[in-house]
Amino acid sequence: MLTDTKLRNLKPQDKLYKVNDRDGLYVAVTPAGAISFRYNYSINGRQETITFGRYGVGGITLSEAREQLGEAKKMIAAGKSPAKEKARDKARVKDAETFGAWADKWLRGYQMADSTRDMRRSVYERELKPKFGNQKLA
Repeated sequence: MLTDTKLRNLKPQDKLYKVNDRDGLYVAVTPAGAISFRYNYSINGRQETITFGRYGVGGITLSEAREQLGEAKKMIAAGKSPAKEKARDKARVKDAETFGAWADKWLRGYQMADSTRDMRRSVYERELKPKFGNQKLA
């Protein structure tokens, strides 16, 4: 069973290698030293792997990976592929509209007096667009 200390002490080798945790969860250590949590499962007669995320700064913790494993096992029991659902979610976020695009569309399409539209556009351009214009809405 893995611990945070064991994870911190894992060293890269010439080839990718795996270290098992519990319940099928394991970490894959790349030659570059990246450590990622993974789980292999079978669904509809196909072998699939889901990667939960990287360990370390900006990544996920061991306990978070174990929680995600529990959620993935529930999805598998319901007949859904966690890896495919994760890919769909990523695509949805990638294709999501930005706040800036939504605001432009709203300012153009919503009925209001021209003076009101100009005032709201001014506030949007000055206050909101620099901070939130490129934020995805998904």
